[in-house]
Amino acid sequence: MKLSHLDQAGRARMVDVGDKPLMDRTAVATGAIRMSPDAFRQVAEQAIAKGDVLAVSEVAGTLAAKRTAELIPLCHPLGLDLVEVEASLVESLPGVNVRAKVRTVGRTGVEMEALTAVAVALLTVYDMVKAVDRSMVIEDVRLVEKQKAPRDD
Repeated sequence: MKLSHLDQAGRARMVDVGDKPLMDRTAVATGAIRMSPDAFRQVAEQAIAKGDVLAVSEVAGTLAAKRTAELIPLCHPLGLDLVEVEASLVESLPGVNVRAKVRTVGRTGVEMEALTAVAVALLTVYDMVKAVDRSMVIEDVRLVEKQKAPRDD
């Protein structure tokens, strides 16, 4: 199996997508962070000193999706048409689930943007809550949906 990000000599390279057609592309990623019951309670009650954990993590995830090409060396810079990041409390964890949906019209997919959004949103939760619980665990960051469809126009 040939890896697309390696040239003939085995050097890393950005894939040339110039000949690929423009398509509608969407990706959805999810992930979670587990925390202590006390930390969960404080997040739920918005008692964390740094502010509204869920709102800040959603904004951080959105910003991260838009900067993915700066963070992941071989990613193409993309103009994103949609970034939706939703952080929600899950008492059964206890913790926070994050879901990110990213959409563009382009020649390459937006999986990395969705995954980056989730990862940074979860890291933001960790950063904001670490004074209460340093044993939090980020887990199950994964791509759950990828779609591409020809353009209608």
